[in-house]
Amino acid sequence: MTTSEHPVQRRWLLRAGGTALATLAAMSLGSRSHAARDSGLRILCSGPAGSIPDLVARAVGEQLSATSGLHALVDNRPGAAGQLSVGALKAAPADGSTILLVQGAIATVYPFLYARLGYDPALDLLPVSLASEMSLGLAVGPAVPAQVQTLAHFIDWIRRNPAAANIGSPGTGTLPHLLEAMLFHEAGAAWQHIAYSGGPPAVNALLGGQIAALVLPEGLLRPHHAAGRVRVLATSGPTRSAYLADVPSFVEQGHPNLVVTEWFAFFAPGGSSKDTIAGLAAALQEAIARPAVAATFAQAGMTAASSTPAALSARIAVEQRHWQPVLRTLEIRAD
Repeated sequence: MTTSEHPVQRRWLLRAGGTALATLAAMSLGSRSHAARDSGLRILCSGPAGSIPDLVARAVGEQLSATSGLHALVDNRPGAAGQLSVGALKAAPADGSTILLVQGAIATVYPFLYARLGYDPALDLLPVSLASEMSLGLAVGPAVPAQVQTLAHFIDWIRRNPAAANIGSPGTGTLPHLLEAMLFHEAGAAWQHIAYSGGPPAVNALLGGQIAALVLPEGLLRPHHAAGRVRVLATSGPTRSAYLADVPSFVEQGHPNLVVTEWFAFFAPGGSSKDTIAGLAAALQEAIARPAVAATFAQAGMTAASSTPAALSARIAVEQRHWQPVLRTLEIRAD
């Protein structure tokens, strides 16, 4: 059966009335004869349970399920800094039954970071909609002396204790990793990068004193900062974060180039038709716009932000032009 003949595709082509969410439900019902898609919409997720991408995928999936009658199932595929989830997307049918929620770096950074990728960003990752945006935070844990209270103090401590300069991130080539590399490049300080499979294991390592510091979306750090278990020393927004109002930004502390916004987005498999992508985008935009999503995201220090497929494609192109020379300057490459 060709793509144009698939019942799922015809459902998108025939959508003439009702909301986009109702159309998404109709798409699921129209494919009942296909056992592999009886469960509804599968949302592949690049992060483990409890991570920021997991929260995003589940919050949006709940709204799709609640308003459309379509069962949205989150399928966590952490590992290889998100590349395992992309592999799962490549293996999925291009009929609108599977989408991927992943960090933007998978399309904007990895093409210039990895000598060999198991996917083609232009062919295997078709942009559907932006999902969320957030600033990053640099936090230190119990391995760093309590008197280190500012970014300047921390950089000085790193310079004096290079053997203890173990800095964690949720994966090689993620924006937290790149922000760390940019910071220590500017500071001229030696450091060791420790990559984890997502944010939660990195936080556990920080709390356990296995690493000195890490960079993560500020929402993952905020409860530990409030409880005094870690100290967030800087955030990566252009101004001070509303979610960590007691923490100055990198800009405020003399690092104007360290403005980095992390974002997550939904992608469809390569080969998906324009009509399928348009239908998915409309449904996701409607779900992301719901107050419950905004409230859930705010609790995690994020902003809900949807987009059209074209706008997401344009953003990826702009950020590719930004990150390619940065990676060249930092001399960061991965196998």
